[in-house]
Amino acid sequence: MNLLLDHLDKIIYVGVILILSGVLFFLNKKLINWLVNRYASGEKKALLLVKRIISIFIIILTVMALSAIFISKENYSALAEDFRLIAYLGIVLVFTIVFALVADFIVKYNIKKKLIKNQDATNLKFLRYIVGVVIYFIGGLMMLIAFPSLKGVAQTALGGAGVMTVIIGFASQEALSNVVGGLFIISFKPFKIGDIIELSDANMGTVSDITLRHTVIRNFDNQMIVIPNAIINKERLVNYNLNDKKACKRLEIDIAYDSDIDVARQIMSDACENHPLSIDIRSQFEIDRGVPRAKTAVVSLDRKAITIRVWAWANNFDDVYDLGCGLNERIKKDFDKAGIEMAIPYRTLLSTKDASVSFNQDDTTAVNHKTDQTEE
Repeated sequence: MNLLLDHLDKIIYVGVILILSGVLFFLNKKLINWLVNRYASGEKKALLLVKRIISIFIIILTVMALSAIFISKENYSALAEDFRLIAYLGIVLVFTIVFALVADFIVKYNIKKKLIKNQDATNLKFLRYIVGVVIYFIGGLMMLIAFPSLKGVAQTALGGAGVMTVIIGFASQEALSNVVGGLFIISFKPFKIGDIIELSDANMGTVSDITLRHTVIRNFDNQMIVIPNAIINKERLVNYNLNDKKACKRLEIDIAYDSDIDVARQIMSDACENHPLSIDIRSQFEIDRGVPRAKTAVVSLDRKAITIRVWAWANNFDDVYDLGCGLNERIKKDFDKAGIEMAIPYRTLLSTKDASVSFNQDDTTAVNHKTDQTEE
């Protein structure tokens, strides 16, 4: 009993420390869960990392407070110095993550507002990555200041001109070229997020994201194509959303020589004019002169077929694909009703007792194949 009374103050001290630690753990958990559920469900991993870091600090703080009872003042001073270093690193790390999350949340909010108003948000999406890199870069330099051997490097980098020197020193030429390429894309806008582009290597799809390193394209098979910015800047590409969004469908059909050209052209023209996705791009002058809404022309006469081309227009590139599919079906059915024969390669074989003669539509020359005769 006397032993308890002698150490009663220490027991009370330990109890208070443990109670305070439990309260801090509870508040940390509740705060992070509230932030995840209320504001940043998409940043759950980052916030959970913050919670773990704070929990580690609470544990270290508790151990430091409890160790004051058992160790000497000299050893405690050294331990306190180490704790201050760890605390500084942890606080900088936590604030860096929090600032990055807040900045990301603000940029996302403005992106959402622009998308609601159907405005281009490409610049803001690219800015989102730049802001994140800058915040983490500055946070890393602030952590380096805590180490005497690296303090000079960090202060030089934070001085202004040293920032670019550090970046160039640690980044590779390829990484820098991708960043510069991304800045060129954002500045000169050959395309933006949401545009449909086609590259020279037949990659085609919708631009879904432009980051510091690469551009992401979602093709029509729902596959994500990741192309470094340095490469896409060198590519010859077609932007189907640049300026005028109207798109043309050029459809060519081969018909047999004994088919009626006028009837075939009329069927193709009527199919284009009657399709719901087809639009009229004629000027008033062309309408007054009676220029057909869908232009048709005989573009080729070769050994195999007569090629007729029709031009149809749609409001955008997405409608062009559906327009082409609908025209293929409508024209084929109308050709069948009108007796228009589409050109199909075929071969006619004539057989006799002594020889067989082969006629190939692709080559009008006849080839005799003599059969072997066996004398009896």
